[in-house]
Amino acid sequence: MKLLNKEKAYIPKSKIKDYLLSDTHPVGRVKSKLFKKMGFNKENIELFERSILKIAHENEITQNKVSSYGEKYIIDGTVCTPVGKTIALRTVWIIEHTDERPRFVTAYPQNKEFIS
Repeated sequence: MKLLNKEKAYIPKSKIKDYLLSDTHPVGRVKSKLFKKMGFNKENIELFERSILKIAHENEITQNKVSSYGEKYIIDGTVCTPVGKTIALRTVWIIEHTDERPRFVTAYPQNKEFIS
């Protein structure tokens, strides 16, 4: 099953800049080291955003769970990185009870190794 309203999926800019690529965020700083090693940085945020959105647009939902805020969806896919590697990413999306648009929650590598 594909993500409902996938064409309306969005990523708040702060999720990438201030979380996934932040060297100081309590949780994001760990992810930031790995994403920066893969070539993603604050100068190519748009590329990172397009790569994450592509996963939501093209791949099937692997898991879903209802929470008090809405329904969360896990979608796995691959991303070509600026350093020429392909990595497997797990992305998490939520469609809140008060909104029909899927909002990006987080992403993380499915394993610590590059696929290629």
